[in-house]
Amino acid sequence: MKKIIKRDGTAANFDREKIAEAIWKSAQSVGGKDRTIAQEISNEIENLLNILFKGDNYPTVEQVQDLVENMLIERQYGKTAKAYILYRQKRADIREQQKAIMGKTTNLPLSLNALQVLERRYLLKDENNRIMESPEDLFRRVAKNIAEADKNYKKGNAQETEEKFYKLMTQLEFMPNSPTLMNAGTDIQQLSACFVLPVEDSMENIFDTVKNAALIHKSGGGTGFSFSRLRPRNDLVKSTTGVSSGPISFMRVFDVATDVIKQGGKRRGANMGILRVDHPDILDFITMKSDMVTLTNFNISVGITDKFMEALDKNKDYELLNPRDGQVVQKLPARHVFDLILDMAWKNGDPGVIFLDTINKADKIPHTGLIESTNPCGEQPLKGYESCNLGSINLNRMIRADHSDLDWDKFRETIHSSIHFLDNVIDMNKYPIPKIAEVSRASRKVGLGLMGFGDILYQLKVPYNSKEGLEWADKITSFLKTECENKSIDLAKDRGVFPCWKGSYYEKKGIKIRNACQTTIAPTGTIGMIAEASGGIEPNFAISYIKNVMDGTELVYTNKYFEQIAKEKGFYSQDLMREIAESGSVQNIEAIPASVRKVFVTAQDIAPEWHVKAQAAFQKHIDSAVSKTVNFPHLATTKDIEKSYKSAYKLGCKGITVYRDGSRDNQVLNIGKVKGKKKIEEDQRRHKSLKQSSEKSKAEIKKEGVCPDCEGKLIMHEGCMSCPQCSYSACSVA
Repeated sequence: MKKIIKRDGTAANFDREKIAEAIWKSAQSVGGKDRTIAQEISNEIENLLNILFKGDNYPTVEQVQDLVENMLIERQYGKTAKAYILYRQKRADIREQQKAIMGKTTNLPLSLNALQVLERRYLLKDENNRIMESPEDLFRRVAKNIAEADKNYKKGNAQETEEKFYKLMTQLEFMPNSPTLMNAGTDIQQLSACFVLPVEDSMENIFDTVKNAALIHKSGGGTGFSFSRLRPRNDLVKSTTGVSSGPISFMRVFDVATDVIKQGGKRRGANMGILRVDHPDILDFITMKSDMVTLTNFNISVGITDKFMEALDKNKDYELLNPRDGQVVQKLPARHVFDLILDMAWKNGDPGVIFLDTINKADKIPHTGLIESTNPCGEQPLKGYESCNLGSINLNRMIRADHSDLDWDKFRETIHSSIHFLDNVIDMNKYPIPKIAEVSRASRKVGLGLMGFGDILYQLKVPYNSKEGLEWADKITSFLKTECENKSIDLAKDRGVFPCWKGSYYEKKGIKIRNACQTTIAPTGTIGMIAEASGGIEPNFAISYIKNVMDGTELVYTNKYFEQIAKEKGFYSQDLMREIAESGSVQNIEAIPASVRKVFVTAQDIAPEWHVKAQAAFQKHIDSAVSKTVNFPHLATTKDIEKSYKSAYKLGCKGITVYRDGSRDNQVLNIGKVKGKKKIEEDQRRHKSLKQSSEKSKAEIKKEGVCPDCEGKLIMHEGCMSCPQCSYSACSVA
């Protein structure tokens, strides 16, 4: 059989394996263990079709499915037949739901939630808000546009590249950042996710930057700013013989400007505001979002320096410097400032911290200036006027069919194609202002990352909070780094090195490479929803949860890998799924086997030190930075947060963001309907469980003489164990 007629009337190549896979999934759902039966029936179906349909007379999809049903019944596979019939009905319902969402159906492997996201944000619409393209059209538009860059180079083949890029996206193997999906092939053609704009200490420059930020937000990008160059509040302004209003007042101007601009009519602008810890207005900066209504369009982070961390470690004062002239204006106890940061982070997650010296020590192009800020989610440290084009590989599509390992050859091929895609984006990009085009093309920074890490650990049966989980993080990102560099070096042979290569780390090493930066771990919010992958490198937030997106729309998610294993092991029931949705976690449900509970941990089940260790394991091989949230239960203390901050600094993270569950009323991710006394009891159980897990982990490590915070060697002194590399200490006898 050569062809089959699809429901839209078009002919497609007949694929016997699709029939076998559908039968096998139906059999699995009712406890089937032998895939060979599905293979045998699919072979017989093909033989029967060859007898019934001759020449150009091809069967329809419905006719093939009718034959499958009849054969299953005749062979007395009644349960599988029933499951297959229900599967057909479910698919029919999905097609109707697809029509309700988009006015048409799609053959792409997209969930209904993904289609809702595409319809609301990405599919092009006419002036009457009617959808003008299908998901296939969207990915074709993007693939065709980005492949055009190949025409600029000798080895380029735009037609072949278009098909390669189209497959990458339609098979959900790779997704570029949202602006590329929205704008590629349109009049806007702004493709970058994030920008950093300098804020200089003059009224003219400040408002030029406000204008430039507005242009970026209008085109779909996010912006980061360092306000550290602005003179402090009440400082002298010679030109007017008055006093300055300080950086915080100007941040409010940026916030208001952002609030009135909706990015391309599709999403609100996002900003990162950073102030150095040695700025005279730092105390006001740390507390300015404590009311949770100020600067709603900003994430804020304190720029921490090595000097500050040294003063903190020695419990000393540190200097505040006026950026106007570099003079010391005051000294503050580092401990007092650090405690204030911890208090505010405990209260609502703001501010985060970034480690400025750590970031700049890792910079591959230090000769082009200092890095002072990051993009809104912190994963992309950038210099003034730099931008970055991001994309992420879906690890769910890289895992082998038997879930024993990754398909490393496929992973390598996907990495190479993705770097090719992102390098092309730089050429095809229509930058919002000329200076950004100039600076971005000089370094040609791209950021290829990952999504679905939490999902693949479920499939590999590896707990996120385990040594094996960290080993997988190291193995995957080491491979990513190597292959990204290999492809970027290969591109440089035909396309040349990035223009500011001379004077860079790579020139000193004699490495001719196309991109100054190749890897980034981004949060992958909506593109992760399209690809149906857990966000970035985060653990899953819950086994079942509600996500609030896009103007209050609520999308319900249940982890499909847990549902699958529940059915395989025979403990699946609707009542159990409802019980899980009450808390999001399976850890306290004894009806679920302990071996399953051990693997299916969620963000709230994982002790904070494991979150930090995971971030550090990924950061080890990532050029830029890592977007990662360290989750704390509601009952966590500021002391708990302090341990995470210090550990992140010692382990080489470039920044850290924490979030204590329930510290904001309108948090994006919410679990079930746990309220009142039941919520308090659940929090207490979780806090106790995390504490026990943490203590057990530390006890095991101490036996080996290794510090549980920084993994340095512990020494004995007067009956206690302490670490000379950090502040950790513990009595050897309880």
